[in-house]
Formats: sequence, structure tokens, C-alpha cells
Amino acid sequence: MTEILHIDGPAHGGYGDCTLTCAGTLDGSTYRSLRDIVIKAALEEPPIVIVDVNALRAPAESAWSVFTSARWHVSTWPDVPIALVCSDVATRDALRRNGITRYVPVYRTVPDARTACDAGEHRPRKRARAELPAILGSAARARRLVETWLTGWSRGAMIPLAATIASELVENALLHTDSTPSLILECNGDQITVAVEDASLVPAQRREHPGSGASPVSGLAVVSALSSTWGCIPTASGKTVWAVMGPENAL
Repeated sequence: MTEILHIDGPAHGGYGDCTLTCAGTLDGSTYRSLRDIVIKAALEEPPIVIVDVNALRAPAESAWSVFTSARWHVSTWPDVPIALVCSDVATRDALRRNGITRYVPVYRTVPDARTACDAGEHRPRKRARAELPAILGSAARARRLVETWLTGWSRGAMIPLAATIASELVENALLHTDSTPSLILECNGDQITVAVEDASLVPAQRREHPGSGASPVSGLAVVSALSSTWGCIPTASGKTVWAVMGPENAL
């Protein structure tokens, strides 16, 4: 088994990074668990996720693609950069040879990675989160929460759209899982993201039901039609379904 230790990084430059230190063997039996832990760290939205791989061994070089896989999962949202730390020249060469560094940069030390992060521009984000009970009335509560949050952020024009998407995502979680959903709303400039977490490991899938009567289209089909893009990210405890929208999508 790969031993994965999570270390909360200290605040730096007014921001707090997240550092994961990995030790053990990266292979088919540990690939997914490592990927999901990196994704989960990114979902907490630190300015950067730093992964120290000095003590991680990959018998097959292709296994290093776990980090590009994690980065692809979070590239649209929450778009948190991932960086690797490795002092071993041979391992860094293997990372470059397998194309990992095209998407995930590698540094010699953790301070080097933090310095590179500090040199970039951090986009301020507004974020709100609420745990909802597992009752159908939570869809209406999600709409009210979105209205309250976006009003406070002076984004009133986006309320009808974001509230509709939030309602669809919460209702979808309630109908297809046995878990209590968590609603997340994020404002990044003109871009609004609505996300719903649940405890089901089954990926969210868009389904069409032509000719089925009162509900010919699935909730995710509505989300797809109304948003710029949407996706489903696996987490260690379930999944997060998210949708991104901008002014061009406003109702």
C-alpha cells in the first residue's frame, strides 16, 4: 500500500498552501486512492497543492500519470494548480519523459514550489457552503441560499440561473443517492460555480428519457443546457458534481 500523509502547509504570502507527502509504492493498487486524495486536496481550494514524491516509488513509469489525471479532473473547476517536489534527478527525468511536467510542474524543494506559487497572481474567490438535509425540500432551500449568497456578492443578475442549477443538482443527489448533499457556491469574477457533494461513489450521468411523460429530460440535461460546462469529480468519500456559468448564460 502507498502511505500517504497529509500535511497542512503554513500560511505564506497571505495564503495557505496544502502539502501532501507520499511514501511507498505507486502501482495499480494505489493509483486511484492517490489520485482521489490529490483531487480532494484541490477541492479545498488552496492556492496550490504541493505533492512531495521524494519517498514515492513507481515501478512502472506510466504510473506517474496519476498526477496529470488529478490535474485534468480539477482543471476547469476549481482550477487549483498541482505541483510536484522531487530532488532525485532520475525521477524528475522520468516525469519529464512521460509528459507529466507538461501539466504538473516539478520542483526540487517545497520552498521552490511555494516561491513559484507566490510569483503567480491569485484570483480572489468568494465561496459559501451549506449542509442540506436529505429531504426534497432541500432543493427549494438551495435556491434560497443561492439567492442570499449572490445578493451579498452583488451578483443579482445570476440568481435565476444559479438557483435553477443548484436546485437541479441537489434534487439529483436526493433522488439518486442516500446521502445528505452539501451545496457549494463560488464566485470568481464574472464566473459562478455551483457544486453539490454527496457520499455516493456512482458517477453522475446525464440521461435522456424521450417519451416518458412528465419528465422527458433529466436534471443533468437541464444543467448541461443552462451552464457553460459541468462535470463530476470523484472524492475519497463520494463525488462532487459541479457546473460553471458566466454572464453569457444568464436567464
